[in-house]
Amino acid sequence: MDIKTLKHFQHLASSLSFSRTAAAMFVSPPTLTRSIMRLEDECAASLFLRDNRNVQLTQAGRKLLAFADDTLAKYHQLKSEVAQQKDALSGELSLYCSVTAAQTYLPKILDSMRKLYPLVDIKLDTGDHELALRRISDVQHENAADLAIAIHTPDFPAHIHFQPIDTVPLTLIVPATMDVNSINDISWQASNVIMPARGPSRRIVHHWFAEQNIRPRVYAKVSGNEAIVSMVSLGLGIGFVPRLVLENSTAKNKVNSIAVDNIEPYQLGLCFLKERSNEPLLKTISQLFSR
Repeated sequence: MDIKTLKHFQHLASSLSFSRTAAAMFVSPPTLTRSIMRLEDECAASLFLRDNRNVQLTQAGRKLLAFADDTLAKYHQLKSEVAQQKDALSGELSLYCSVTAAQTYLPKILDSMRKLYPLVDIKLDTGDHELALRRISDVQHENAADLAIAIHTPDFPAHIHFQPIDTVPLTLIVPATMDVNSINDISWQASNVIMPARGPSRRIVHHWFAEQNIRPRVYAKVSGNEAIVSMVSLGLGIGFVPRLVLENSTAKNKVNSIAVDNIEPYQLGLCFLKERSNEPLLKTISQLFSR
């Protein structure tokens, strides 16, 4: 029983999907299957109940998961402590988030880190928020991140710690040339709607329309909230975006924001693997975000 095998098992216990875990751990499905079978041989017990459709933990699997969580947490803590200087916090910490999150939340945090812990190097990588959880889960990937700022969703992975840092409301935006002052002024039958093609916004916006018994006249489905702001600013339709995105958009003066009180907001948070919660660097930046 080794650390690598325990990591495979821990991820599989969370995903309950051999294909997803194999992809996340960068191994082939047959390799993952053999790894789990060897672990079952060592434990002399079946760890998963599996058929063509479902994978479930057995009672023995749940006991091993508790052992794996504890062992991996202690392993990462030991690695971190060995790497740290006795009298100073040091090392490299990689952080992944969207450009908007970087502009909004990081300046004060990074400034505090530089002043309090000058020997800590922060490596920042920005991109699509949908990649955030993958960056911290795929620990063997060359672009893996220690932390990420991500959005909480109903299917949020159990093996990732989520520390709330902000609640971000969604707002309806319309072209500045459009004579609309409130949601009641909208004629949905006559309005083109720019819909999010994927991500948390897609679920929230679809749910809101269903609750209001509105069948939107969809003009386009686009990826990225910034793209929705751009299309609305050009007068191509109306759409929902996070208020945070609108406030940081260069096109914000070309649209009007309409408050919608009954639409679900985003829960934005700092994320990292639960097994690494006791690492000094992660604990330090987590504390800075909680101030």
